[in-house]
Amino acid sequence: MKSTLFERYGGFGTVHKIVLDFYDRVLDSEVVGAYFEDIDMTALVDHQTKFISQVMGGPASYSNEILEQVHASHRISQEAFDEMARLLEQTLVEHSFKPEDVRAVITDIRGRQSYIVRSS
Repeated sequence: MKSTLFERYGGFGTVHKIVLDFYDRVLDSEVVGAYFEDIDMTALVDHQTKFISQVMGGPASYSNEILEQVHASHRISQEAFDEMARLLEQTLVEHSFKPEDVRAVITDIRGRQSYIVRSS
């Protein structure tokens, strides 16, 4: 039996498809779309695929300190963070993740919000 979400859902190939779908939703969002206007989306999708893979128990490794450094200059609000989490949850559900697996991923992401959100 496969032991991690990463393995059970098909590894990098599946995560990459999820991340592409997720960013389609993000770019269409009135709340967060503007954050990505001048971003290299190819590089971002690559990094996010690795990060979500890590969250799912895969081989990539991003420390919380790196998350904080990468997001510091973007001045991400709580509203934007919540929208991103909502869009990720919606994407996972639509990719047939079990409810408990969706909760596990979103709980992990929400546990890192202090490294991403800048309230002022």
